[in-house]
Amino acid sequence: MKRWLKNNRGFLAFVLCLGLFRTVMADWNPIPSGSMRPTLLEGDVVLVNRLAYDVKLPLSDTSLAPTGQPQRFDVVTFSSPTDGVRLIKRIVGLPGDVVEMRDEVLYINGMAAQYDPLHTSESLNGAYHPLQLLPDRPALRNFGPVAVPPNQYFMLGDNRDNSADSRYIGTVPRKLLIGKAHHILVSANILDHWQPRLDRIARTVQ
Repeated sequence: MKRWLKNNRGFLAFVLCLGLFRTVMADWNPIPSGSMRPTLLEGDVVLVNRLAYDVKLPLSDTSLAPTGQPQRFDVVTFSSPTDGVRLIKRIVGLPGDVVEMRDEVLYINGMAAQYDPLHTSESLNGAYHPLQLLPDRPALRNFGPVAVPPNQYFMLGDNRDNSADSRYIGTVPRKLLIGKAHHILVSANILDHWQPRLDRIARTVQ
């Protein structure tokens, strides 16, 4: 065993450094579902900046030091407060906000978001992101108003009618935030024999 460890110490050091890198600095997150369409597609692999909001003790939710504040419409990965599964959604509600939805229209602190005629984009206070609606699918299109508690965030998927987000799992404590989605590293169409989607490589997640 000692001989094996000696002969493979370079590889083991690489694995250790890679593990520390993924648990402290940056990570990659495969997208398994269409809940963030059209921003993220099934088969995208997203680079996640783990240092965007906090430096955390490796393999824990313990913050050692804050590094930034989550902003409205950031796309983030986080652990679900209901079962711990890693999810990726968009922050729409910050601590202290009142979030409401009426007939698929999002309201933040009483201000309605704006939509293009086909409802393919959503904007609020000048911040824009794409949107997908599935009008024939059963979905929660009315909820709230909900006051976001201190140090918690309200998440929604961009595929608004096909997303298990804060309408269903509740608000997300800051300690459960993993990081901010940064770029798409690689992408393959899992619905078409894993054909590569070269046009999505290195695309910024907005």
